[in-house]
Amino acid sequence: MNQDLSENRNISTPSYFYISGFSGIPHMRYYYIFLLFVYIISLLGNSCLMFVIIMDRNLHTPKYMSVFNLSLTDICESTAVIPQLLDTFLFGNQLIPYGLCLSNMFSNILFFAVQSLTLAVLSYDRLVAICLPLRYHMIVTHRSMLVIISSSWTLAMLLTITGAIFMSRLSFCRVIVTVNSFYCDHGPIYRSACNNNFPSSVIASLFPAIILGFPVFFIIFSYTCIAVTLFRITTPQDRQRATKTCTAHLILVAIFYVPITFTYALSSIINTNTRIINLSLTTVLPPMLNPIIYTFMTEEFMVSVKRLLKRRREINFVLEENRKKRPTETQELQLDFSHSLEIN
Repeated sequence: MNQDLSENRNISTPSYFYISGFSGIPHMRYYYIFLLFVYIISLLGNSCLMFVIIMDRNLHTPKYMSVFNLSLTDICESTAVIPQLLDTFLFGNQLIPYGLCLSNMFSNILFFAVQSLTLAVLSYDRLVAICLPLRYHMIVTHRSMLVIISSSWTLAMLLTITGAIFMSRLSFCRVIVTVNSFYCDHGPIYRSACNNNFPSSVIASLFPAIILGFPVFFIIFSYTCIAVTLFRITTPQDRQRATKTCTAHLILVAIFYVPITFTYALSSIINTNTRIINLSLTTVLPPMLNPIIYTFMTEEFMVSVKRLLKRRREINFVLEENRKKRPTETQELQLDFSHSLEIN
């Protein structure tokens, strides 16, 4: 056992973490196959969303910078969670080395944090657009949005690095530590430590407050101000137009925050299997639904998609016409050449 533990200044690190996952649920293989399809749809949907934003200059706006950032983090989050989950349970590789487990844990935390903060950034964009429409283009600029998005990534990385430093100071008494979750979950791991885990427990309490509590509070504040502004709008058409611009974002907020809030609020009541299912669906479903919601519920984006498809059809039409002309031009050249030979 002493050979399996790596000792560094009285810090004992385990060789492996054992991801227990679900227990006593039959036919779970179908659930993992379902997650694989969710992952494929997430990749395709978010890639298409990012492609349209890049190709259409009309979408090169501060709002769609944050939408692009949300799609990017959706792809990163899905890629960090689902392939590892499938390898763990679908192929039975539930023993994960110490270093790989920690890197998987903190990549999940990083992308989850950026997702949450980006939803708050989108609510800020809607707040300024509806409450201060005349000053919107002065306040929400490309530069200011780039600063806000960069600050979100910086904050998430600082929290992640801090958590990683404290996690590296934990000592474990077993060669193989069992983790009652579907991935390398921060909570079950730091609670399994033998030495003082108080710093990690502080991080575990501080992280949800900053990454979940602050964005939720800001989103509620934003939409309270938006609701007050909408009541002051006398024209029903303007009220309906303003409400429509917020609907897609509100659906994204509900899909992302409601399940995870209930899961953490009722963590002492619900059993492990229910908690794992809720957390896994909360992790993988929003990245799949985000591009679908923005595609079908945002008129501006649909106009851009139609514009790109129309442009593509025009290019294909021109290429087809050129192909039809080439044989004719070749035949004319052959006739001219043969006629010149006859004359000679």
